[in-house]
Formats: sequence, structure tokens, C-alpha cells
Amino acid sequence: MSVSPHLDPARKQDFVFVFDVRDGNPNGDPDAGGMPRIDYETGHGLVTDVAIKRKIRNTVSMLGAGQPGYDIYVEQGVALNTQHERAYAALQLKPGEKGAELRAQEWMCRTFFDVRMFGAVMTTGKDQGGEKGAKFSCGRVQGPLQLTFSRSVDPVNPVEHGISRITQTRQEDIEKGESTELGSKYTIPYGLYIGYGHFSAPLARRTWVSSEDLAMLWRAFTLMFEHDRAASRGEMALRGLYVFTHADAFGSAPAYDLFDRISYTKRENVTVPRAFADYQLSLDNDLPDGVTLTRLIG
Repeated sequence: MSVSPHLDPARKQDFVFVFDVRDGNPNGDPDAGGMPRIDYETGHGLVTDVAIKRKIRNTVSMLGAGQPGYDIYVEQGVALNTQHERAYAALQLKPGEKGAELRAQEWMCRTFFDVRMFGAVMTTGKDQGGEKGAKFSCGRVQGPLQLTFSRSVDPVNPVEHGISRITQTRQEDIEKGESTELGSKYTIPYGLYIGYGHFSAPLARRTWVSSEDLAMLWRAFTLMFEHDRAASRGEMALRGLYVFTHADAFGSAPAYDLFDRISYTKRENVTVPRAFADYQLSLDNDLPDGVTLTRLIG
């Protein structure tokens, strides 16, 4: 049975994703007090690959709840070594047993979506018992999917907002008028961001990625902002998802040549963009031989 090109794990894929934020903070920098990440030389906004992967993990955990193969390895509140122990227990393996690490590694790939797709370092340290890397080690997996930092099309303007917050205080503090404290939040008025991704078919074979996994990935992309709402991220939306699929596992054209065919520019007479409608898409459909384009969004 044939599958759509963008769902074929035996082919190389390069993709572009486009999202925007209005009056929000798409990715705060903890080293800068939570201020939106920016390139200080150009003023362009940045969103890390880690932030996007976290949203994908959270979405997959909802979409794949209860389905075999869609557990999440990097999960808040769960020690990673506990996940490794699951593999050893499921396969009735003993730490240090011959071949145990490779068998456990395959189990981890087949069980956890993010290990299968993103890869993971699943070794253990001395503080977790035994010789370094020996106890419940599942080795290292290089995942087939890689994401870049996302960068805004135009410079962004981080704004700090002073706020007054209710604090949990004692009754005597309330009587003294100490029931609130001053704080701040950062937002940007508007930003349109573009990020890039790469899917390696040869690496996907090693981690047992299926067409169902790619379908889950693309669906998670389309929904990742819909279930990640917060006061500072309430108006974020995926505006474009474009997948270039090559004819084989190794590629028919360099990724940059494909990415250069998609661009967003401000419309004429727009000086300061404040909405997605202030931009226009330029898309060159004259693709190299052996490359197909699937427009999932946009």
C-alpha cells in the first residue's frame, strides 16, 4: 500500500514551520529574567529547538495516550533512570548482562516516541549506582529528526509590564497591607517566526520510525500551540507547515535550496507588523527533480 510522500519514513524530508505570537512571550530566557530570547546584534527573536520539542512531546502524550509506542521519555517529574529500569524489567534483563544494553535500547526506541524520533543519551552516572554507564544503561540513540532555532522574520520589541500579584500571606500580614507584591512580565507585541527541520531516513531505520509516527509528528505540529495556552502564550498559532520530500533516503537537493523557496515579507506600506495579515508568502513551486512539496498548513 502506497503512502503519502510526507508519511514515508524511507525518504529524506526537510520542512519549514511558521508560527506567530501576539502580546506574548514565545520562549523566555531564564538567564535574562524570563525576557524573550533575541539576537542582540539584529533584534530578531529566537525560539529554541528544545522549546518546540517540549510542545511536541506534550501534544503526543495527549494524542497517543494509552497507545503502545507513544510513551514520552523526557517527562516532567519522572527520573530518566526510572525509564531505563522499565526496559530491563520488561525484558527481564540484568545490568551488565551480555547484550542487555542493545536489547534495552531497542525496547526504548519502540516504546518512547521521543527516543525514536529525537534520540536520547540513556546512560547512567556513578551517582545512580554501579560503574559509570553500567547500571540500567540503554546506550545512546541518534534520532532522525533535528530542529533548528526559530528566528523572527523582523526584529521584535520585548516589553516589560509591571504587575501586582496577590501573595499567600498570614492574616497578620494582610492586616498590615502586605497581601500583594510587585512583579513583571515580558511580552512582544507581535512576531512571525520561521523554523526548519530535517528528517533522516537512514537514521529512522535504526530507531524503527513508521509512517504512523510521521503522521503523529505532523499532527502534533499542527496542534502544539492549541494545548499550550498561558497568559503569556495565549495568542500563538502555527501559520505554515511545508514538507519537502525527496525521492530516496539520501536526498535530491540540498536543504538550503528548498528552504530558500519559501519566504515571508511585509506587505507594501506595512512599517510595523502587528498581525499575520501584514505579511505575504512567496513560494517557488518550481522544485528540483525528485522533490515533492506537501503544504500541511499555509
